[in-house]
Amino acid sequence: MPTRGSLGALLLVAIALLAAAAHPPPSARPRLVVLVVVDQMRSSYLTEYGPQWSAGLRRLLQQGAWFTEAAYPYMNTVTCAGHATIATGTFPDRHGIISNEWWDRQSRRNVDCTQDAGAAATGSGHPVAGDHSARWLQQPTLAERMRTTLGPDVRVATFSLKARSAVMLAGRAEDVVVWFDTGKGVWVSSAAGSAQRGEVLRALLQRHPVTSDCGRSWQRLRPAEQYRYADDLPGERPRYGWSATFPHPLGNECEGQGGPFFERWTRSPYADHALVRLAIAAVDALELGQHDPPDFLGLSFSVLDLVGHSFGPRSHEVQDVLLHLDRSLGELLAHLDRTVGREHYVLALTADHGVSEVPEQNADGGRLSGLQAVQNVERVLDQRWGEADYVARIRYSDLYFHPGVFARLQQDRDAMAAVLAALRAVPGVARVFRSDELEALRTSDDRLARAAALSYFPGRSGDLMVLPQPGWIASADAATHGTSHDYDARVPLLLLGAGVRPGRYAQAASPADLAPTLAHLLGIGFPDRDGRILREALRP
Repeated sequence: MPTRGSLGALLLVAIALLAAAAHPPPSARPRLVVLVVVDQMRSSYLTEYGPQWSAGLRRLLQQGAWFTEAAYPYMNTVTCAGHATIATGTFPDRHGIISNEWWDRQSRRNVDCTQDAGAAATGSGHPVAGDHSARWLQQPTLAERMRTTLGPDVRVATFSLKARSAVMLAGRAEDVVVWFDTGKGVWVSSAAGSAQRGEVLRALLQRHPVTSDCGRSWQRLRPAEQYRYADDLPGERPRYGWSATFPHPLGNECEGQGGPFFERWTRSPYADHALVRLAIAAVDALELGQHDPPDFLGLSFSVLDLVGHSFGPRSHEVQDVLLHLDRSLGELLAHLDRTVGREHYVLALTADHGVSEVPEQNADGGRLSGLQAVQNVERVLDQRWGEADYVARIRYSDLYFHPGVFARLQQDRDAMAAVLAALRAVPGVARVFRSDELEALRTSDDRLARAAALSYFPGRSGDLMVLPQPGWIASADAATHGTSHDYDARVPLLLLGAGVRPGRYAQAASPADLAPTLAHLLGIGFPDRDGRILREALRP
């Protein structure tokens, strides 16, 4: 019969084993976490265009853990909100990044989601106007938690064409945070990192000039007959002098700052490949994943989004961007295999949002007029309260009244009902949500109401939120996103590498699950989160 002392010893052993399972020792945890976001990659691309892939994306599908039902549960499916959700494991109602920009009632101006007049940056070694940081983010990112828990030696590097994407992936854990300034034609980095790493970064940027692609023309990788649909579909709206059909020349205007060459370059697969070259160079120069504690590498590919807005999801251009991205990711994975080792890194891939069909290609689609929405509301209030200026701004789904107007509407029930009816009368409007009712709807069984509630953050969100009907968009682009409909909300979610059990998983999941799952693999806590640990895809 065991004694009290032996029982106590057994209990301590059990506790130690449980702790070891929850917090793997340094030798068992990944040395490098790689978080990849493909801007505007909706989940249907994996099945529709996946058979065309043969390299990096194909490897993720065949050798990784694929959550086939992953989706965002909130309404404002846009870039900044998506990246903040992926990085923090929380939704916009908590992390505060409701959209790419919002209307600030006090200053009466738009606020960009990473706007910070006090931030500093360098452009390929030269000071530039920075004004980008994570100051508006209300929750810590995975990279921040790694730095806080594992120590200041954790190295954090994030890369994207878009400042909002690179900044949100890192949060306030800034070592090397890089984006592309199209106006100046240079790679730009936050100046918050260490001086030593700043020197490394400047060397990287100077070795990879964008102008090396000057004079190139974007051609299809494969013969036209191997792509689905036609090359020139109704509603395509190319920009910067391009036609709706291949080839797409970048031009020779590469000297000086700005110009159409840089705009075209960011809309070509060459920009995604340049991002991978920078990431590979950073892995080598910073020795990411080659020491203890683990490091963090974030990559957000923006070309698919920029091309998708102009050409739509059925275009040859979107298919070709994905073919190029498949090759670029294959190059990155091969380099990580060699330098870090397959068993020593874990990579997660997802998207910040999906994309609509082009309305001109969709019999059930259309274009919702924000101007008509504002005019309908103004007309109703002019008739009831007298002529005045009542609507301050409409941004994406959010409609903002001038100060005092919404409070007056709350007291005037008939006027409120008339305003809501006027908005619902606009062609393409499905639902209108009142901000004063949203906080109570976060656990609603009404999926669309709950989605609006999870996108609502007091003080930043509009007084009313407008949801378009399925297939309708409020944009002049060929296609866009920003709703809770499946084509915007459903995105890829894949894991590959250390600690991951390959397979297809049909359980409910969202990109908010990635940060706590990766933290679990690192053996660090991730309290106060909205996402869950994807335990079914992890090795015991």
